[in-house]
Amino acid sequence: MAPGGRPDPPAVWRLRSRGCWTEAAALLNGEGSPHTALRRAALLIERCVFTGEGWAEAEDALRSAEALAGTDEERGRAACERGQLAYTATMFGVRDRSDEAHSALGRGAALLAPGAADRALLDFRRGMLAENLSGDPAGARLAYRRAHAGATAHGDRLLASATWRQLAGLALRDGELAEARYGFTESLRIREELGYLIGTPPALVSLAEVESEPEASRLRAEATRLFRLLGGLPVWLRDAL
Repeated sequence: MAPGGRPDPPAVWRLRSRGCWTEAAALLNGEGSPHTALRRAALLIERCVFTGEGWAEAEDALRSAEALAGTDEERGRAACERGQLAYTATMFGVRDRSDEAHSALGRGAALLAPGAADRALLDFRRGMLAENLSGDPAGARLAYRRAHAGATAHGDRLLASATWRQLAGLALRDGELAEARYGFTESLRIREELGYLIGTPPALVSLAEVESEPEASRLRAEATRLFRLLGGLPVWLRDAL
C-alpha cells in the first residue's frame, strides 16, 4: 500500500514487486501533487533498501516531496520517509545518520494522528530503529505490535507481513521457536499471496532458520533460485545464501 492508505496502481505494483522501482516511479502521474511526489520518493528509497544504491536520486526526490508538503499529514508522511532514508544509509554504512533518523521519525509521530493510515508504517520504522540502532528489543516489540494492529485495521497486508517477520525474529532471539515459526510462516504466506516477489527470498530464509531438515534446505534452495532470478536482490541476502 502506498502512503496515505491508497493502493498503488496495478502497473506500479507489478514493477515494484519485481524490484523495478525506477520504472515504477516513472509511471506515476500527477506533476505537482504532494502525494505523487512522496510516492516517487518512497519507491526510490525502497530501491536503496534492497540494492544499497541510488542514494542521490532518492534524496533529490525526497527533497522535492518535502517542498510540496502543505499539510501536517503530508509533512508527517515526508518525515517518515526522511527517517527511513537516514536509517537505511546508516545500516548500509554509507554515513551515520542515526540522529537524523530518530529526529525525523519523532517529527512524524508528532504530525501523524494515532489512527492515521500512515501511523502504522511510522510505528514499524520506529521499531526498526529501536531494534537495530538503539539495541532496545522491548521497545521494538511494542512498536511492532502497534504497527501490526494498525496494518490490520487499515488492510495493509504487505506491512502486516513485515511486522510478522520482525516479531518472529524477536521471538527467535528469545528462544520461542513455535512463535517464531508461526510468524515467519504468516509473513511468507502473505507475500506469496500478494505476489511480492522481491520480498519473498528473505521470508524464505527466515522460515528456514526455524524449520528442520529437509524442509529447511528446500526453503533455502527456493530462496537462492529467486535471489538469482532477481539479479542478486536483496543485496543483504548474499552472505546468508
